[in-house]
Amino acid sequence: MKRIVILRLGHRVFRDKRITTHVGLTARALGAEGMLLASDDPSIKQNIEDVATRWGGNFYVVNDVNWKQEIRKWKEEGGKVCHLSMYGINLPDAVAEIRQCEKLMLVVGAEKVPSEIYDLADWNIAVGNQPHSEVAAVAITLDRIALSDPLQQCLSGGKLSIIPTERGKKVIERQ
Repeated sequence: MKRIVILRLGHRVFRDKRITTHVGLTARALGAEGMLLASDDPSIKQNIEDVATRWGGNFYVVNDVNWKQEIRKWKEEGGKVCHLSMYGINLPDAVAEIRQCEKLMLVVGAEKVPSEIYDLADWNIAVGNQPHSEVAAVAITLDRIALSDPLQQCLSGGKLSIIPTERGKKVIERQ
């Protein structure tokens, strides 16, 4: 897998700020290159890109995108679209096929996802068949489709880095 982006649908500015931020931070930490936000909330972009600056990586956020145009453009450029939901085929049944993608867009919603998404997606994936967090859906999916352990990746370029220790916190600050 080379390129993965998250398309976040239905972000409600006053209600979903924390969850949308966590979707982006989780995607960044587990190997995605960026997030497309189908809502206008510049603070989400600023907050997530600030984390990437401090902790490393090249994760980006594009604010206020037209989700239909982004999906169509992605597919025209040879990408595949995977809608994460609690409906669809079970994730374990599609992992091998999804891993083959060179360019993957993961779509996660906040409120009710437009029915059109189910037709536009190459896969509608059930990440469990129960209601749960979209943050969990992104994390589980990125972990399952990874070719190497995403928890072992090293994000370069950050000003801060954690040194694993059994107890306590050890953070190195680079100049």
